[in-house]
Amino acid sequence: MGGRAVIAEIVAVGTELLLGQIVNTNAAYLSRRLAELGVEVYFQSTVGDNPGRVVATFRQALARSDIVISTGGLGPTQDDLTKQAVADALGLRMVEDEAAMKAIREFFARRGIEMVPSNARQAMIPEGSSLIPNRVGTAPGVIIPAGDKTVILLPGPPSEMTPMFEEEVVPWIEARTKGHRTYLQSRLVRVIGIGESTVEDRIADLITHQTNPTLATYVNGSEVQIRLTAKTADLDEARLLLDDMERRVAERLGRYIFGVDSITLEKAVASRLQTLGWTLAVAESCTGGLIADTITNVPGASNFFLAGLVTYSNESKSALLGVDPELIVRHGAVSPEVAAAMSRGVAEVTGAVAGVGVTGIAGPGGGSPDKPVGLAYVGLHLPGEDRVQRFLFSGDRLDNKHRTMQAALGMLWLAMPAPAGEQRPS
Repeated sequence: MGGRAVIAEIVAVGTELLLGQIVNTNAAYLSRRLAELGVEVYFQSTVGDNPGRVVATFRQALARSDIVISTGGLGPTQDDLTKQAVADALGLRMVEDEAAMKAIREFFARRGIEMVPSNARQAMIPEGSSLIPNRVGTAPGVIIPAGDKTVILLPGPPSEMTPMFEEEVVPWIEARTKGHRTYLQSRLVRVIGIGESTVEDRIADLITHQTNPTLATYVNGSEVQIRLTAKTADLDEARLLLDDMERRVAERLGRYIFGVDSITLEKAVASRLQTLGWTLAVAESCTGGLIADTITNVPGASNFFLAGLVTYSNESKSALLGVDPELIVRHGAVSPEVAAAMSRGVAEVTGAVAGVGVTGIAGPGGGSPDKPVGLAYVGLHLPGEDRVQRFLFSGDRLDNKHRTMQAALGMLWLAMPAPAGEQRPS
C-alpha cells in the first residue's frame, strides 16, 4: 500500500437493494467506521444478483481501491453468488473449507434443525482465502488476497455483518494500515430557528476560507445541520481542528445551535427544562400527539413532562382546555388566537410551568387561500409571557406534521432562559 492513504470501496450485492425493498444501512455503517479507522472510501457500488455484473463490479473495484468490502450474497440459495463471482474475477477455484463445514453442521445441530444440502454451499470459499467466523448465523465471512489488494466478504444481515466487522475485520484493518491512515473525522453542528440561507450567510467567511476542516450545510426538516470535516494523519489533531471550528461557528450562531452530533432537539429541550426545573404540557391538534411522543422518547421525560392532550376537534379544545368557543368562531381553529389559548389552557389544566399549543392544516385537504395547507401556529405559555409564531410548510401530510413538531420544540428551545454565560441569539 506504500506510504499513501488506504482506499476502500464498498460493494453491496442484492437485487432487493436496487428495487428499494430494503435500505442499504450497511454501506452507511461501514463508511462511517472506515473513516474512523483512517481508511478513505471513494466509491460505493450496488449490484443485483447477476453473475456477470457482479464479476464486473468487483474487477472495477479492485482496479481503483486497496480494500474492497462486500456485503450480501453469502447465503445458501442460488442467488447467493458473491463468493463465486469474486473467485471468477480473480481466476480462483472454489474449495470446501473443513472448519466452515463443521461450524455449519454444529449450528444446525444445536438448534435441532435439519441441514439441507444447499447449506453446504456456505462452506465453499475461493482458494487461498481465510474464513471470518460468524457467531450469529451460518454464513462465514471471507478474506481473499488479491496481490497487494484484498477483498473482504461479509454477510448482508446487519445483525451478522456488524459484529463480524467489529470483532474480526477492525483488528485486521488496524494491523495492516498502521502508518498509512488518514483520519477523516466529522462533527455535526445542529441548528434550529433560522433557515439554511441565513446560516450560510452568518458563516460565509468560514466557508469562503475553508481548508481543513471543511464545512457544508444541510437541511433536515426544520433543522439545519452544519457538517465539519477534518482530515489529518493524527486523530488528536483532527479533534483539535474540529474543536476550533466548532467554536468559531458557535460565535456566529449563538443559541440557534441546540446540539452537536447525537444531541437531538428533543434531548436539548429536555435537558434545558430539567436545568430550569420547569415542567411541560402540550396541547396538539394538527400534530396528533407527535410532540408528546417525541419528547417522551427522551429517557427521564417523567421528570418534567406532565401531560399531552390531543384536542383535535373544536369541542375538545373548549371542553379540555377551556378555549372560548366564541374565539374559535371568530378567528377559526387555525389561528394565532386559538394557539395561544391552547397553550395557556394546557398549562392551567395541568399546572405545568410551560405550555405548548399547536394548531394547523396538515393536508392534503382543508386549506383555503387565506389558510393554505401547511399553515401552523405554535403558542407558548411561559412564566410571565405568551408567544405565538406562524409557520408555513410545503410538504405532504406527514412531513407537515413532523416539521410542525420540530418548529414547536425549536420555538420552546429559543424561548427558554439560557444559563449564565451562554450567548442568546441576536
